[in-house]
Amino acid sequence: MNVSLNWLKDYLNIQLDPSKIGEILTEIGLEVEGESEVESIKGGLAGVVVGEVIECGKHPNADKLSLTKVNVGQAEPLQIVCGAPNVAQGQKVLVATVGTVLYPKGSEEPLKLKKGKIRGEASEGMICAEDELGIGDDHDGILVLPAETPIGMTGKEYLQLDSDYIYDIGLTPNRSDATNHLGVAKDLAAALQINYGLEEGVQLPSVDAFAPDNHNFPIEVIVENEEACPRYAGVTISELQIKSSPEWLRNRLEAIGVRSINNVVDITNFVLHELGQPLHAFDYDKIKDKKIIVKTLAKGSKFLSLDEVERSLNAEDLMICDGDSKGMCIGGVFGGIDSGVTEGTSTIFLESAHFNPKYIRRSSMRHNLRTDAAKVFEKGSDPEIVIYALKRAAMLIQELAGGKISSDLIDLYPKPIQPVQVEVAYQYVNDLIGANMSKEEIKAILKAMEMPLVKETKSHFTVAVPTNKADVTRPADVVEEILRIYGLNKVEIPSQIHTAITVGEYPDPVQTRNKIADYLAANGFNEMMAVSLSQSRYYREVSPLFEETDLVYINNTSNIHLDIMRPDMLFSGLEAILHNQNRQTQDLKLFEQGRTYQKVEDQIVEREHLSIFLTGQKTAESWLEQSNDAVSYYTIKAHVRSVLSLFGLERYQETTIQNDIFTYGLRWHRGAQTLVEFGLVKPSISKGMSIKNEVFFADFQWEALFKALKKHKVSYSELSKYPSMRRDLALVIDNSVKFVDIAGIAQKIGKKLIKEINLFDVYENADQLGEGKSSYAVSFIFEDPNKTLRDKEVDKIINQLIKEFETKLGAIIRR
Repeated sequence: MNVSLNWLKDYLNIQLDPSKIGEILTEIGLEVEGESEVESIKGGLAGVVVGEVIECGKHPNADKLSLTKVNVGQAEPLQIVCGAPNVAQGQKVLVATVGTVLYPKGSEEPLKLKKGKIRGEASEGMICAEDELGIGDDHDGILVLPAETPIGMTGKEYLQLDSDYIYDIGLTPNRSDATNHLGVAKDLAAALQINYGLEEGVQLPSVDAFAPDNHNFPIEVIVENEEACPRYAGVTISELQIKSSPEWLRNRLEAIGVRSINNVVDITNFVLHELGQPLHAFDYDKIKDKKIIVKTLAKGSKFLSLDEVERSLNAEDLMICDGDSKGMCIGGVFGGIDSGVTEGTSTIFLESAHFNPKYIRRSSMRHNLRTDAAKVFEKGSDPEIVIYALKRAAMLIQELAGGKISSDLIDLYPKPIQPVQVEVAYQYVNDLIGANMSKEEIKAILKAMEMPLVKETKSHFTVAVPTNKADVTRPADVVEEILRIYGLNKVEIPSQIHTAITVGEYPDPVQTRNKIADYLAANGFNEMMAVSLSQSRYYREVSPLFEETDLVYINNTSNIHLDIMRPDMLFSGLEAILHNQNRQTQDLKLFEQGRTYQKVEDQIVEREHLSIFLTGQKTAESWLEQSNDAVSYYTIKAHVRSVLSLFGLERYQETTIQNDIFTYGLRWHRGAQTLVEFGLVKPSISKGMSIKNEVFFADFQWEALFKALKKHKVSYSELSKYPSMRRDLALVIDNSVKFVDIAGIAQKIGKKLIKEINLFDVYENADQLGEGKSSYAVSFIFEDPNKTLRDKEVDKIINQLIKEFETKLGAIIRR
């Protein structure tokens, strides 16, 4: 939000340096993100001074040029060649000295004055006309000043050029009171009164002279939806002359980046930025039956807005309608094309209202109309400023557009909004701030902020919160207001910090997520962060993973293709892979921690996930690494196993899966609780997303993972002092037998003595082993923490293993 210093000075006597004012604004919660000086004449006429023509004669080499000597207050007069027909001795003139940069009217290029020769005679500057200075359009001759004008006075001083400082304030969403210059001025005044000794407060322009001139253009107003429109006011103004605004009004608006349109529209914009009250002007002659109805229309009703777009209305869009219930304006958001003010408008109905912020926000977002008025209303406008703003605008229109107030002022306010009353303990203020403020200091700040006390006891006070502070509803909010004006920098930093040791519940969700993220990042993964929105077309055109009834649709007016909350993590990752692939990055290791959303019956179920994606080559190209192996199912399986092993989760069930997502894969689970599913994404899905390489995907279920971690107890033991022993077995088995079956039998028989089981070789040869047979080379590491194992003990276990493998798995031991 842009705030003009000159505009603030209209209400407040400020003598401080502009940079100091910027510091104070930041201290009171109106953070100044940038400040700049704005000049009414570009360049500020730096280098232009008042001079006196002490000599004037004809140029010896040009009949239409004059050769002059001009006294500008320097040691020696300047010789200047002048082409103006009206230059004469004894004149006081404005002179652009050498080095001055001018911005002439009608020229796109600046003019820099240099010392040079014109027709053989030296010229040390330029005697200026109005258009050359950029202050007017006259080029018939030089600008001649009054005889009493002091020599050497700067052009800026003589012309009384205005310069302004503009503060770019990063306004936070909760500051409904500071959306305008008056609100900023009140906040600034409070800080200056408390901390800088300012005595007077904000001075508002008077509207006491407001009165109807006649009653020639009456109008009837009916508010049907009082929830959406608690207060509605207006007045008719006739005999308007629609024309350009005066310079002062144009300067005010243009300084803060608002384009001047015409006097009536400019006045409504001026009042909006002055008081924070949006206004709307309707062409009176276009209002059917001279009746205004504030209501909602049926869903699907059509409305042609000012931008010539026909919009389909929602049943909750608040409309300002005429006597035929035809929409003339989306209340507080955007006007209609058929009722706006044009150059031919002579009579208007000027609206000033207070709308429910929820209605305005929804309509503004629904129709993607982020207007200045909507932004003010959705923060919470002040219902008590409605009438003052209406009178202020009407009187300005009288003054600048020749208007006549032609009806009584209409004010429909059936249920006045009362100031919120908040009770606060004096001690609570100091406890929360960390200061030692007296009761008198607290009450002085509240008085400066126009927050009156309605009740006070020895320990508590009750304050009436002004209606322009829509966010102040709790004791903590009141303390925040006090702290802003008291000054955050005045709160002493304590020399000691006290804290309590607390024991959190295991597992800690944040630590768990960070630990996994650290592991994956250390292993070459990049963390991605996708939006929680997706495209429903993926589930119609690429893969029907979900029914339409399972999808959570949203009304996204800014990106209409992102029309659902994502029901899974798959397509977010595939979008990231495609994005990188299109930028010549094929080898990717990605992970994301995020949420999914699905409809289950009438409820929306939100779940947390960890997803992992692998595609491309295992390692980057290097002369040290000659392998060009692509990532595989076993690559992602190793990472998934490592993630679970981080927390000691080694025992779980394993089920082969082949579903709508995976060509092949595994589900690791504990009963019905799925910990993770992983595998190769179906080529049809990858191709549907235009991805060239195979993609491997793992989907961890956080809820199940945390449940498993809560039940799992991590135990520790010292490293064994005794040596380990290794035995290898070669087993010829059917291809249907899995390594997990072998490991399961070994763990059951070996119990505490078998520490590791590893499959280190797989051999397949149908001629030697038989059809459908494979040879697994498996190693077993034995270790006893209490003694050195003997061969007899290990051989006994090995013999038991062989017997079980032969009996239960049909294995043949290769000897």
